[in-house]
Amino acid sequence: MMSLLNISSEDLNEFKIVDWGYTDELKPRTFKEFESWVENDFHGPLNYLSDHRKEARESITQVYSDCRSVLVFLFSYIDQKKSLTKLASESKIASYTLGFEGVDYHHWVSEKLNTIGESLQDQIKGLDFKISLDIHPVLERDLAYRAGLGWFGKNSMLISQEKGSYTIIGSLLLNKELEIETRKTVTDHCGNCTRCLDACPTGAILDNKTIDSNKCISTFTIELFKDAPAPEGYPVESGEIFGCDICQEVCPWNNKPLALSSGQQSDNKLVDFFNRSVREIYDDIEGMSNNDYKRFFMGTSFVRSGKRGLLKNLKPYLTKI
Repeated sequence: MMSLLNISSEDLNEFKIVDWGYTDELKPRTFKEFESWVENDFHGPLNYLSDHRKEARESITQVYSDCRSVLVFLFSYIDQKKSLTKLASESKIASYTLGFEGVDYHHWVSEKLNTIGESLQDQIKGLDFKISLDIHPVLERDLAYRAGLGWFGKNSMLISQEKGSYTIIGSLLLNKELEIETRKTVTDHCGNCTRCLDACPTGAILDNKTIDSNKCISTFTIELFKDAPAPEGYPVESGEIFGCDICQEVCPWNNKPLALSSGQQSDNKLVDFFNRSVREIYDDIEGMSNNDYKRFFMGTSFVRSGKRGLLKNLKPYLTKI
């Protein structure tokens, strides 16, 4: 694979790519389950999953009509997860938000995928590609499963036996089939373990490997921008103010990659900003104008919630002070 991409192992490490796979199976295996999940309103306020884009997820060719095969990559943020556990802050932010030098992973992964795609174009005449991330109407975890990169955990995350679940899935949709051997799909290795279900304080993890987004802490702290009631069981004592890693933190399959991770902290202003008391963080954000907020968080995941959304997330913790 490295010779095909004309990219060194050092470059792959710099790109944070820890695994990859290839598939020419363009239809997801779990589309019916996805449809049922939406019909039961488990997608909650995530309307982009139920609008006109829902049916597009039935086949990748509805996203890219010329698609014939797909390269799927796992981009890891495990080092950031390990380094974040060392911070002394009262608040917790999902580790993916800082896992790519503080840059929104959509920008980071897109840039790396473009580099790989252009390298392939230099080597394969007539090759065209499109990038696929979670913002596109593709069931990306199903795609990674078909490429042999892992199985669906009980918390619905894609779990790699070697790399765990602290990864972002990014893909290249190709207009040609490549001479790359496909990998077998991975057997479910969760067994009788229910640690993620037991640990979720709001009961958002269902017993069929899906999530009730109405109860999910990540939905509340990232997708709901205006004032809204927190889901029942929302744990003020645990400190989640943007996203949630609880179900991943208790997963045994993350123990090995965390142990091997260097946990080296990359320099970025967000680490220092959030490594303080909730009161300090709240007061600083409240004192910003909307434009100040956008300028400070430009290019990061925190632009999505906006000033009002992040203040909403912080308010429940002020009662602890």
